[in-house]
This record gives sequence, structure tokens and C-alpha cells, in this order.
Amino acid sequence: MKKKILLITTGGTIAMKYNSPVGIVPDDEFVDHLRSYPQLENLAFIHVAEFSNIPSPYMNSELMMRLVRFVEDKIEDYDGVVITHGTDTLEESAYFLDLVLETQKPVVFTAAMRSGSELGLDGPRNIVGAVRVASCPEATGKGVLVVMNDEINAARDVVKTDSGKTNSFITPSYGLLGTIDPDRVIFYRQSTKMEKIKTKEIESNIDLIRCVSGIDGRYIECSLQHHAKAIVIEAFGRGNVPPTMVEPIKKAIAQNVLVVVVSRTYTGRVLPEYGYKGGGSMLQRMGVILGEDLKGHKMRIKLMVLFGKYKSVEKVKKYLLEKPI
Repeated sequence: MKKKILLITTGGTIAMKYNSPVGIVPDDEFVDHLRSYPQLENLAFIHVAEFSNIPSPYMNSELMMRLVRFVEDKIEDYDGVVITHGTDTLEESAYFLDLVLETQKPVVFTAAMRSGSELGLDGPRNIVGAVRVASCPEATGKGVLVVMNDEINAARDVVKTDSGKTNSFITPSYGLLGTIDPDRVIFYRQSTKMEKIKTKEIESNIDLIRCVSGIDGRYIECSLQHHAKAIVIEAFGRGNVPPTMVEPIKKAIAQNVLVVVVSRTYTGRVLPEYGYKGGGSMLQRMGVILGEDLKGHKMRIKLMVLFGKYKSVEKVKKYLLEKPI
């Protein structure tokens, strides 16, 4: 029996075409095209709803929360949801919904690396694959999923690795959850790091600073001047920063600003191994939270959600220390 799937469009390259002389821009015909898309007719009963039609760099946390509410308002009437999104911020939106949405029904993000005007466009195939996954009973209870290039990845772990290739979205640390073959959807494993943070509010004033050689504390000072609630630092290796950042970090902690350190590397955890000035062990003793294997942009999303729920640094810090990141 065919499932009822809600297809929500938000914009992105998947909904764009080339327009001379300006370049690739949003296309107003995308939603109508999906409503008559013949490849979907035999897969499921499809209803298309337009949430937005924006380039994904325009996406922000307030729109993500509105998208959560949009899904929550409609999902009871459907067996699953597919969300089309731009690739630039898809990782963040998918992880945001993974944290906040409470449904066990399949919610699947998909996108395209090529616009509707390019040869070998990948959008149609990705949409078909996403609908097949959202219709699959095995997708229930697996959290928010990302389907691209016939592969299924968990929202928490997936990363965009290339600016243009169609196989850009992968999970470098742990591997994909499953694949989409012509005859069926196959799941190989389930993510063990799944969490839900029930909240109706968010805190957007969370900053992300990436370490580079020779960096000083000016960006931390800027965050403090703008009253950031928390600062995520993408540190070197196991979670180490230059000595020039130590005093500004101390200042942030003294002003009751939460500081979380993650690694700028593509894989691996941060650990309190190094005891020199700026090393992870010293930072932890100062009161910095070590963010395990979560990447910087996703830790920022998580802190937005946590501060929206708990409001205070003490409660957020307690949550991070007591629950696995």
C-alpha cells in the first residue's frame, strides 16, 4: 500500500535555474513541477507544500524553528516527510530538526548540487530516493535523515565535503546508514547518538570561531562586546588553541559566557591530552567544555537549542557534562 508523503520545499539549488546574465537564481515553477512529477506517482501519495523559496545561505535559526512548527502541524496526516533544501546550510537545518522534532515518523532532507538548467542534474533522482526512504518502514525512529546520491546519512554526522560534486554529502567518521538500490531501500546500521531537546524557543546569539595559526583573541573580544551567550571554538587537533587565546577565553568564562571547544579536523574527538598553555587539558581545567566529536557548526546549533530551553549557562553546562555529546 502506498504511503502518504508530504514534500516540503524550502528553496536552494534544487529549485533554481540559470537566468542570463545574472546566473543561477530561484525558479518559481519548481513547486508546480513537483506536483506533476511522473516518477513520484507510483511511489507514494504525494502532497507538496511550499515553506519558502530561498537560497540556503538565507536560512537562519528562526526559519529553522518555523520549519519545525510547520512539520509538527502537518505530520500527523502523513506517513513521512521529505524536505528539499539548499546544500549550503542543509547540515545545520537537518541537525536542528533532528534535535527538536519529536516525531518518530521518517523525516528526510534532500537537495541538489546542480540546478535545473545543468546537464546531469541530480535533483530529480535525489527527490525520488528521499521519497522512497520516507516511505520505508525501516526509516521509522532513525531520526532525521539526509538522502543524496542514493545514500542515507544521519543528520548529526553528515557533512558536505565538496563545493560542486554530486557525491559531496558523506559521513566521514562512521559511514552511511544505508543505500537506495533499484529494488529496495537497505539500512546497514542505526546511529546510536540520538537525542531530543524539547523546546519552543531558541537563542541565536551563539558565535563560532575557527582557529588558524597565529590567531589572537580579537574575535572572542568581539563576541563579548556583542553579548554572546556562548562561544564555540574550532580548535586544532585534539582541542588545542594558541596561547594568545587563553586570556580572552578566561575573560569570557569570568563573564559567564559558555565556551565549548571542538576540533577543526574532519574526524575525531577532542580530548584533554595536552597540558601546555592553550592545550585541551588546561582549557578543561579553566572551565571550557570539550565537545567530543561534534563539528563546530552543529555544536553551535545544539547550543542555540539548549539555551532556548534552559536559558542559563549553568543548566546548559550541566546538560553537556551529564549527557553524551
